[in-house]
This record gives sequence, C-alpha cells and structure tokens, in this order.
Amino acid sequence: MWIHRRRPLDPVGGKETPEKVFLSRRRLLQAAGLGSGLIAASAAAGYFAWRRWRGSDAAVMAAGRVDESMPAMLAQAPRDKRFRYGRPETPEPAAARYTNFYEFSVFKWTWKYVGSFRPRPWQLTIGGLCRQPMRLDIDELLHRFGRHLIERQYRHRCVETWAMCVPWIGIPLAEVVRAADPLPQATHVRFQTFYRPKQAPGFLKWPDFPWPYTEGLTLAEATNPLPLLAVGMYGHALLKQHGAPVRLVVPWKYGYKSIKSIQRIDFLPHQPATFWNTAAPSMYPFESNVDPNVPRPWPQHTEHVLGSGTRYATELYNGYGQYVSHLYRKR
Repeated sequence: MWIHRRRPLDPVGGKETPEKVFLSRRRLLQAAGLGSGLIAASAAAGYFAWRRWRGSDAAVMAAGRVDESMPAMLAQAPRDKRFRYGRPETPEPAAARYTNFYEFSVFKWTWKYVGSFRPRPWQLTIGGLCRQPMRLDIDELLHRFGRHLIERQYRHRCVETWAMCVPWIGIPLAEVVRAADPLPQATHVRFQTFYRPKQAPGFLKWPDFPWPYTEGLTLAEATNPLPLLAVGMYGHALLKQHGAPVRLVVPWKYGYKSIKSIQRIDFLPHQPATFWNTAAPSMYPFESNVDPNVPRPWPQHTEHVLGSGTRYATELYNGYGQYVSHLYRKR
C-alpha cells in the first residue's frame, strides 16, 4: 500500500490508501508475521511506479478483456429493479483501474499485471457435504443456470474506505446452492480461488500470505437472495482484474469477502479459515459486515466513491439491512 499526496490521482477520482490507514495496515502485516521486508518492498515499488500506474482508459480496459463466448446472454440479462445505487454509477474505466487483487499486486494497478492470466478454459468444482456435486466449465455454468442470470445495481464497499457502484451480472448464489443440495450437516460454504504462480506474480512476490485466497459464508448467508456468482458487469464478461471468469459479490460485506476467480465451492460442517481472517483475525473477522461503528482496523464512518471522489456516510450493512439484518439478530 503506497502513501502519496492526493494531487497525482485526482483526475480519476480515486486515491491510494491514506497514510494513517497505511500505517495501520503495516502494523497489521507485521503482527501477522508477514515481515518488514514486504512492507519496505511495497513502499519502494509504489514510490517508483506511481507515475505509470494510471494508463489511458482504453489501455486499462483492454488489459483485462477476455474472450467472451456468450456476450449476448450477458448483455440481455434483465435488470432487477428492486435495487438502485442511490448514487451515480461508477464509470467503468475508474472501476477497472482501481482494484485489489493480491494475486497480481499489493497495489491498486492490478490491470498492469493480469495480461498473462488465462481465465479460459476454467472449471468450477462444487463439492463437500452436498448430494449433487458438480464440475462445470464456465460455459456449462452459464448454460445450466443461464435462466437465472440477472443484472443488479450494487454498491461495493472496501474496508479501505473506497466504494463503487457497479451493475453486476450474475447468478444468485442461492440457486447454485439449491442445485447442489447441501446435506443437513453443512453449516458453511467455503470459496477458493486459483493458484497459478506463472500467471500471477503475487504468489511468488508475497509468499508469506496464506495462499490460495479463500473466503466463506454461513449457509444462511449463502442462501440469502443477495449474493451473486458474478460472470459479468457493465453488460459484458468480467475483466481479469475484476475476477474473471466468475467471482462472488456480497454487497453487505466488505469487499475482501467477495472473492475473485473462484475455482472451488465446498459445503462444510464448520467455519472455514479465510485469507484475511487467517492473516489478522482480530482485524478481519469472519463475518466482516459493513459497520460504520466498528473500525476494521481504521475508522469506517465515511467512504469515497471511485470516479468522482464524492464522500458519503457509511451505512450499516452497506445499506442492505432490510435484506440481511435478520441474519444477525441475537437470540
């Protein structure tokens, strides 16, 4: 995470991690045993690379494009009119330029490092405690669940206090869970991404992280209507830096819960270990719901939106409380 002064990034509406946030993350990584070498290397690389990170809109978009085998299906997905941002939509180049994807870089300009990544062919394996395990390539996934494809305008909130408004295209996770038919013993769902050191430089540059990236939800959360297995956004297939070919979108949780480039989904009888919860459990709890009153690990009262820099007050559950608050009522 690079510390900088605001002006160089003002034209694109985003900004890198503030100094106070960076120092908190540094303490976090040191406490997690990731070492001062990682921090020093990150800061040095950021200092020398900041002038080159932005790129033109065309370059940022082109870097992440993949071959689309079913663009018409994605473009024709109906919009779920129940959901509105309540804010202007984030311009697509701004969302594509400013991303977290630690498999490629610990900095925001991951679009510069995704060129060697090959999200096709791709297999998604669904197993664990379920009656109907599946192994589907991305086209089989779309054919099997294509009738459930939907576009939803969701707000995305990062724990680093930046936010964006994105029209995701995806399959409700609940439909996939229903098709897999979990056994009664299953209480949680674990998601796991890829491990390809030759295609993603972050694995070898930052070996102390608990690779591969994993995330998890309770079964009740996974069967809530909101989570999507997203396969597209802005009317086309996902860009590589956004987690092509399939990623999770959980709009009421911090962004690191929305794991990218998923290869495995498993039903478990216990809470799974996850990437950030393993690295720093006190800072990044398994639940990780958006909450302005709880620092994670820095204040979360406000957020700034990519593309405009407009600052808003953070809402509990990122504004989706009517759909999910019942999941967390004390009994």
